[in-house]
This record gives sequence, structure tokens and C-alpha cells, in this order.
Amino acid sequence: MARETWLGWKLDRADRETLLARFPPRYAETVADHITFGRADDAPPLPGTDRARIVGRADDGAGVEAMVVELAGTTDRPTGGTYHITWSLSDGREAHESNDVIAARGWERVEGTPELRIEAAHWPS
Repeated sequence: MARETWLGWKLDRADRETLLARFPPRYAETVADHITFGRADDAPPLPGTDRARIVGRADDGAGVEAMVVELAGTTDRPTGGTYHITWSLSDGREAHESNDVIAARGWERVEGTPELRIEAAHWPS
């Protein structure tokens, strides 16, 4: 089976550490690594930005926690769904479930909308 390639942004490592201290992960596996844009083979051009803001938090209470992100003035991903960072997971849960949690349960605003530096990237699934 061929592996897919994904486009998005990796979080600046120093900003990531600062944000992890501010928003301690709720579940055992800390992810907090990237913002997915879409699959490389069918995604529109990546918006040219090197900054994002955390504007919200979603948690299903059962093992998936995500931070909702605003990029270029929107939280709506043109490839569908909401820009987010999978923050933490419980055993048996997967990062792609963040999309479903946000869609089903919505998200709560966070105070201060902290900014973080990001860098365009691609990675295999």
C-alpha cells in the first residue's frame, strides 16, 4: 500500500515548549507537532504564512484533545474541516480523530490567542 504525503506546517520547537507549559496535555501521548493542511496529491496551494494563533481547545473527554488554530484570518481549512493541532491522545486513539471531535463537539475559546511560529512542511502518513 502506497503511503500518502501530507502538507501543512510544523510548529517552532521553542514555541511548542512554551505552549505545552501553558496548556498541559490532558492525555498520555503528547503530539503537539503540526497543523495539517491536506493530502499533497489533492490540496490547493498552501497559504503563505509563518504564524498561527491558537484560538480554541477541543476535548472529547475520552482521549482526544486538540487546539483550534487560526491561519491567515480563518479557522476553516480549504480542504475541509478546521485548522487544528492534535495536542494529546490516550492509548488507542489517533490524531486524525481530532477532525471528528471538533466537528461533533465544537470547541471552546482560549484566552489570549497565543501566537506561534510555523514552517511549511510535508510528511508521510
